[in-house]
Amino acid sequence: MWQMLKQLVTTDTPREVPHRPTQADIPGVAQGPAKQIGPGAAAPAQAPKAETKSEGIRRDTGHGIRQEILDTLGRALCIRVIDSGSCNGCELEINALSNPYYNIEGLGIKLVASPRHADMLLITGPLTVNMRDAVLRAYEAAPHPKLVVAAGACACTGSMFKDSYAVCGPLSKLLPVDVTIPGCPPRPAELLQGILTALQGGRL
Repeated sequence: MWQMLKQLVTTDTPREVPHRPTQADIPGVAQGPAKQIGPGAAAPAQAPKAETKSEGIRRDTGHGIRQEILDTLGRALCIRVIDSGSCNGCELEINALSNPYYNIEGLGIKLVASPRHADMLLITGPLTVNMRDAVLRAYEAAPHPKLVVAAGACACTGSMFKDSYAVCGPLSKLLPVDVTIPGCPPRPAELLQGILTALQGGRL
């Protein structure tokens, strides 16, 4: 360590900033006009943005979803995600809903950390014996009215785990399920469709 510090102290620092090559120094590259900066500078020319039909549809659809949630609740739709023993495949797809492509928060849908703040419980997994009481307590803690959505094949039917001694599912054996979203795992678009279907059911 001392040797490294000694070397840093005794090393001479450069007195001049090294010359950086410009367009004029590179052969074969034409030097363009100088860029004017200030109040009188002309705005750079921009290529016209092509607005495709699909972008307009997505924008209109997002506005419609947001308005529907506001008309129903008067605020954001709050969802508590509960893992009742899943492999986390469904959780990865649910997390993808928060990325910039799907942007559910921009649609007025928010994932919350407590069932006491939730309008909807989005439950994954085959409902293991060890998670049964925790899921039931979360359901009882959620304020009325509330929605329950079973996400993934395991929550809907138990899938390959339905006959296991460690599983007491599917979820419908324990809680009243409003909407089931099959798939192993369901895609983010299918999850969003299931959430909106539950919202449109009229129980909130």
